[in-house]
Amino acid sequence: MATNTKQGPGGSSRKGKSAGGRATASKVGRYTPAEESGRYTKPIPKSVRKSPKWYGALVLILLVVGVLVIVVNYLAHFPGVSHGSPWGLVVGLVMIFAGFLMATRYR
Repeated sequence: MATNTKQGPGGSSRKGKSAGGRATASKVGRYTPAEESGRYTKPIPKSVRKSPKWYGALVLILLVVGVLVIVVNYLAHFPGVSHGSPWGLVVGLVMIFAGFLMATRYR
């Protein structure tokens, strides 16, 4: 029984070599700069990333007024609203949440 010394079990080649040599001819595993690969996105210029001047003031106003709405609600100074109404708390928390959300987008 003669065995082929160039083939391993199952007909595969020995020592990991394929019949045609290397599996791929491209630069597999090598670093290519992002500019060459086409995946590079230029950063946004700082002049474009600035928020309007009123944005910061609006963030502070929403935070402060939201806290004031909650405090005034629990002190029962809202006309026509019973003491400790849940709507005063909801309005105050929504204003505070909007202020925090806007603060994360401030540039």
